[in-house]
Amino acid sequence: MLKSFAAAAAALIVASGFGLAQAQDYPTRPITMVVPFAAGGPTDTVTRLVAEAMGKDLGQQIVVENVGGAGGTLGAGRVAKADKDGYTLLLHHIGMATSAVLYRKLPYDTLNAFDYVGLVTEVPMTLVARSDFEPTDLKGLIDYVKANKDKVTYANAGVGAASHLCGMLFMSKIETPLTTVPYKGTGPAMTDLVGKQVDLMCDQTTNTTNQLKAGKIKAYATTTKARVPSLPDIPTADEAGLPGFEVGIWHGIYAPKGTSPEIVKKLSVSLQKALKDPTVIKRFADLGTTPSSEAEATPEGLKTKLTSEIDRWSPVIKAAGVYAD
Repeated sequence: MLKSFAAAAAALIVASGFGLAQAQDYPTRPITMVVPFAAGGPTDTVTRLVAEAMGKDLGQQIVVENVGGAGGTLGAGRVAKADKDGYTLLLHHIGMATSAVLYRKLPYDTLNAFDYVGLVTEVPMTLVARSDFEPTDLKGLIDYVKANKDKVTYANAGVGAASHLCGMLFMSKIETPLTTVPYKGTGPAMTDLVGKQVDLMCDQTTNTTNQLKAGKIKAYATTTKARVPSLPDIPTADEAGLPGFEVGIWHGIYAPKGTSPEIVKKLSVSLQKALKDPTVIKRFADLGTTPSSEAEATPEGLKTKLTSEIDRWSPVIKAAGVYAD
C-alpha cells in the first residue's frame, strides 16, 4: 500500500515536472488562433492585430484561422475539443456569452469547456443607416421606424453576430420589431448597406468607422456611455434620447480546458504585453476602441466578464423568444 502510494506520488511529481518543463519551453512551434467568423470582419481584424504582437513576444508565429458558421459555435466547439497543449486558441467576442442562451443545445459547456486567458478589448457599436435614409437624428429615426416598421429593413450578420445582438437590443428598447435581413457575415451586410439595398444596421466601430468617415453611410448614435474619440461628432444613445441602449462587443482569448496553468499564465502575460504595444494601441484607436486594462487581460478578468454577460443577456434573449436552434 505504502509502495503504491509512493509510486503514485513519484509519478505525479515526474508528470508535474514534465508539465513545467513543457511550459518553460513553450512555444516551440507556431500557434493557431481560431476566429469563429469570416475573414475581414471586425473580430478578425482585432485578432490579427493581437496575434501579431503576441507572436513577436512569444517568439513564434500565431496563425489566424477562420472557422465560421453557426454564430461562432463551430469554431468554439473545435477549440473545446483541441489538444490541451496551448497550440490551439480561440478569440471570440460577446457571442461566447449569448450563444449559451441562443443555442439550447451546444456541443460544449460554455463556462466549463475552456481555460481563460484574458480580455482583449471592448469595441463600441454604432447604429448606422444608408447614406440617404430619411431620418436625421435618433429621435426622428425612432418615430420613423415606429410609423414604418413593415417597410424598414435591418441588416445583420446572422444569428448570434454582434450586429444581430445590438439590433435585438435596439428593437427591445423601442418596443418595435423590424424586418431583419440576415447575411453570411458583416462584410456582405455592410456592402448592401453602402449600396442602399437595406436601411439600417448596428455594428462595431472596427467595421463602420472608415465607412462613416468616407460618407458612405450615416450614423445616429454610439452605444457607449461616452462619445467615441475617433467619432467625436456622433452622440451617444443616451445623449440622443434612448437611455439604456448600451452594448459593447468585448473579445477574449480562450484555451481548451485542462491546458497547463503555466502555459495559460504565459499566454496571459503575453496578451498584457501585446495590449501595451504602441502599434496595437494606435490601430485600436483608429478603429474606435482601446485595449483592455492589465487587470482585465487576465483569466479572472475574462471569466468574470463572461459570467456577468451570460446573466445580462439571458433575459433579453428569452424575452425575444429568438433561438438559433
